[in-house]
Amino acid sequence: MSNDLLKSIIHDIEKKIDSADLTPGVENVGEVFYVWDWVAKVSGLKSVGYNELVEFASGAKWVALNLEDHFVWVIVLEWFTGIKEWEVVKATGEVLSVPVGKTFIWRVVDALGTPIDGLGDIVKDDYYPIERQANWVMDRKSVHESMETGIKAVDALVPIWRGQRELIIWDRQTGKTQVAIDAILNQKGTGVMCVYVAIGQKEWKVARIVEELKKRWALDYTIIVTAGASDPAAMQYLAPYTGCALAEYFMLNGQHSLIVYDDLSKQAAAYREMSLLLRRPPGREAYPWDVFYLHSRLLERSAKLNEELGSGSMTALPIIETQAWDVSAYIPTNVISITDGQIFLDSNLFNSGQRPAIDVWLSVSRVWGSAQIKAMKKVSGTLKLDLAQYRELAAFSQFASDLDEDTRKQLDRWARMLKLLNQGVYQPINVPKQVCVLYAGGKWYLDALEIDRVPKFEEDLYASLEDEKTILEDITTNKVMSEDSMKKLDDILDKVSEINK
Repeated sequence: MSNDLLKSIIHDIEKKIDSADLTPGVENVGEVFYVWDWVAKVSGLKSVGYNELVEFASGAKWVALNLEDHFVWVIVLEWFTGIKEWEVVKATGEVLSVPVGKTFIWRVVDALGTPIDGLGDIVKDDYYPIERQANWVMDRKSVHESMETGIKAVDALVPIWRGQRELIIWDRQTGKTQVAIDAILNQKGTGVMCVYVAIGQKEWKVARIVEELKKRWALDYTIIVTAGASDPAAMQYLAPYTGCALAEYFMLNGQHSLIVYDDLSKQAAAYREMSLLLRRPPGREAYPWDVFYLHSRLLERSAKLNEELGSGSMTALPIIETQAWDVSAYIPTNVISITDGQIFLDSNLFNSGQRPAIDVWLSVSRVWGSAQIKAMKKVSGTLKLDLAQYRELAAFSQFASDLDEDTRKQLDRWARMLKLLNQGVYQPINVPKQVCVLYAGGKWYLDALEIDRVPKFEEDLYASLEDEKTILEDITTNKVMSEDSMKKLDDILDKVSEINK
C-alpha cells in the first residue's frame, strides 16, 4: 500500500472521529414489573407524563395513565400478547396522537385511526393529539346557524344549532341510533362532514350502519370510528377522543362537522373497567372520581368558532343508554348537565308505533327558536304547548265515561298531528317540506281525514310540492313563506285533502 493511500485512509478516520458526537444521551427507561389484562405496572420511568406514549422492546405501544412515586401504570394499545415481565420500557416524550385528514372520508378506522375496512392504507394530512384543550369562550360565536336533522319532531320542537351538544337518551331499543343516522343522512349536499363513533357496539350492527350509509351515498362525507364490544376497554375509552380529533380537523380548517358518540355510557363502563384494573379507588356506582371530567373535556371541544378562527363548527350528538328509565343514574345526570339540551325517547311511544319515539314533552333545546328559520318558527310556535295540552287531555279522557263533542274533536285533531310527526326509517325530510306539512297540520287540513290516511296525505303533499317548486324555493331562499306562496300552498292542500277524504 502506498504512503499516499495510507495517509488518505488515516485522514478519513481522524475526520470521522473528530466529527463524531460522543456526548452521552439520557433516555427515560424502565422495566415491566408485572402485566395482566391489558394493564402493566412499570418501574424506573421517572420523568414520564400523563398520556405519554411508552414503547416496549417487543414493539408494543402503551399510554401512561397512573403516575406514582415508584411505579407507572400504563394501558395497552397494541401487541399485548408479546409483552414479558422485566422487558425494557422507554418513554417517547410524545403524547398520544392520531392521524387526521380529508382522506379519512368514506373509511372505517379503529380507535388509533388505523383502517380496518380492507381498502388499504390512508394518506395522513396531519396528526392531532387525542386530548386537546377546548376553545375558550372568546373563541366562540353565539348561535346563528341551524343544524337541520331532517326529523320533523326535532327540527320543529327541539331545534339544534351548529356547535351545540344535544344528548339523545333513553333505554335500549328505542331508536336512539336511528335519530343520529337520520341526522347524518340529512347533511348530504350541505358541506357538513360527519363522524360516527361506535363504542362497544356489536360488529354486525356497525356493518349494517356502514352498508346503509354506503347505499345512500352518505359515506361521501362520513368517517366511521369503531371500537367493538370485543375490543379492549382501552380502545373503547379512546374511540370518542379519536373521533373528536377527526371532526376537530374540519372545524379548525373552517368547515362544519357533526359527530355522533354511540354511546358514551359504554365508554364510561370501559373507563370504569380500566380504572379498577389500575387500582384507582371506586366512587359512586364503582366509577372513578374523574368520570365527569372524562365526558366534559370531550364534549366541551364542540363549538362554533368566530370569524378570526375560520367560522368552523363541530356539533355533537352524544347518546346515553339508561337502565329501566332511570335518568337519575350517575352517567345520565353527568352528561345531561354538560350538554345543551336533550332528546328523550320513550319506550311506550316506540311500542305504540310512534317513529321516531321522541317524547316532545320532556325533550328540550336551550336555544329553541334561535336555531330555526322564520318560516319554521311560525308554524311550530305553539306546537309543543298544544301537544302538552293534548297529553293531559288524553290522560284525563281515559277516566271519563262520556266526553263532550268539543273535547272529542280536540283529541282527534291532535291525534292526527302526532301521526303527522311520524317518520319512516332512513327518510329525512328537508326543512321547507317540513314547514309545508306542519302548516297543513296547524291549519287543520287533517280534520276531515281518517287518521290512517294521514301518511298518504303527507306523501301526496310532497309529490305536489315537487311539481310546484316555487313554494319550496321561496322558503329556502327567503327563510319565510310569502303571501303568494301561502296562497299556492292552500290551493295544493285543498286538492290533496279532497283526494284523501
